[in-house]
Amino acid sequence: MKFTYTEKKDTRSGFGAGLAELADTHPNVVALCADLIGSLKMEKFIEKAPERFFQTGIAEANMMGLAAGLSITGKIPFTGTFANFSTSRVYDQIRQSIAYSNKNVKICASHAGLTLGEDGATHQVLEDIGMMKMLPGMTVINPCDYNQTKAATLAIADFEGPVYLRFGRPVVPVFIPEDMPFEIGKGIMLQEGTDVTIVATGHLVWESLIAADELEKEGISCEVINIHTIKPLDEEIILKSIEKTGKIVTAEEHNYLGGLGESIAGMLARKRPTRQEFVAVNDTFGESATPAELMKKYKIDSTAVKEAVKRILA
Repeated sequence: MKFTYTEKKDTRSGFGAGLAELADTHPNVVALCADLIGSLKMEKFIEKAPERFFQTGIAEANMMGLAAGLSITGKIPFTGTFANFSTSRVYDQIRQSIAYSNKNVKICASHAGLTLGEDGATHQVLEDIGMMKMLPGMTVINPCDYNQTKAATLAIADFEGPVYLRFGRPVVPVFIPEDMPFEIGKGIMLQEGTDVTIVATGHLVWESLIAADELEKEGISCEVINIHTIKPLDEEIILKSIEKTGKIVTAEEHNYLGGLGESIAGMLARKRPTRQEFVAVNDTFGESATPAELMKKYKIDSTAVKEAVKRILA
């Protein structure tokens, strides 16, 4: 495999490391948290800039209102809580106070998807990408590992406008080079191939690379693209790839309704109708189990990607 790893880290720690660096480099960055400092890895930021941290308590709607107000003063607010509470619980506040007036607020959401694991369905949000991408002007980012999450955290501080940054709880392979540039709205070609295009986001990028490596041993050549920015979508890299392969598999830790796959399907319907297979949760809630058990049961692991590739080739 072209990409290998020597360690595993959680993507939320990449966010914490990036935020801590911003404490030194961006004096206008402020952080807000809804009583989840440890879960969001905000300790280092607080150590460096305690006067720029606001503990809002378990009052997420108020946190979003505070963030909107702080942005009016020229601050760059980074809010931190679980993805479920960053979206479903506060959607009205985000729509009315942040998105509608294009406030420069960074909504940073940890514990996204099924891989939250044992906390169960009430905390495992699988519809957040759809909710956030439908808001006009909202940029939606879903990085794949520790290094890319840190790079994304740094990048959004210099980006003007509201951003939804989604990341996770489990430790996963760190395989993106630390010095790989992060450009909002630009996908990354990880592996070239000729038979089928695999477009993945978040934790499913590594699973797709595993699948592609195993399929190569069976004589199937897969092109693998990392789409870390779901909105705006990098249409160019996807269209260029399927001009070569003519087939596409999309892979994500999200409901197939409203996620990356649906964004790509809509784009292809308008620009180049192409056969597509979805690796995503099939319109259901999750349950309590380990991340690996859930990914297997709900068919969002490397085996599911391999099966989707074989379906589309058949």
